[in-house]
Amino acid sequence: MTSARPATDAELHDDAPGAVAKDAAVRRETAAEIGAEGHEISLQSVTIGKPRAELYAFFRDFTNLPHFMENIVRIDVRDATHSHWVVAAPAGRTVEWDSVITDETPGERFTYTSTGDADIANSGRIEFRDAPGGRGTVVSATLTYDPPGGKVGKLIALLFQKEPSIQSRRDLRRLKQLMETGEIATAARNRAAADADDMKG
Repeated sequence: MTSARPATDAELHDDAPGAVAKDAAVRRETAAEIGAEGHEISLQSVTIGKPRAELYAFFRDFTNLPHFMENIVRIDVRDATHSHWVVAAPAGRTVEWDSVITDETPGERFTYTSTGDADIANSGRIEFRDAPGGRGTVVSATLTYDPPGGKVGKLIALLFQKEPSIQSRRDLRRLKQLMETGEIATAARNRAAADADDMKG
């Protein structure tokens, strides 16, 4: 079976909306919109050559997420809006939290947040919009999180390549590969492409 071609850096940021710009004011505004002021924020986008409705339906079914989010151990879906997440962390540990969908426009976007005593408080928004020229769909992921131990926790996670903004970029790359080709590139090729991309960003 032929390995999928890794997404390029241009494809990962192509047609990215204004919220993806690394401007501090925009980041603060985005965090405020989803109720996460003061948290770290990651903004990533990718253009995928599939219809918006198909991508939304796939992503919104959380049982599909472990297929392309490599650090997810499991997601237990409780009901239409509540789920429990178990995620791999540095040094062989796992972190867990309950999550709830707080706002949703079917086919376009949904917003979520962790609840209760989460190991890592987090929230985010996933958006889907038609790409120009009939080239598919721009999928944008906004992730805010409160790193364990503050800045020290973020640095430790970065050393283990588990820092959420890096992982979000890689997960979107894997989603693109899966939806466009039906498979994800081999670990060696995927890691090489990811490392090259991370050096740029």
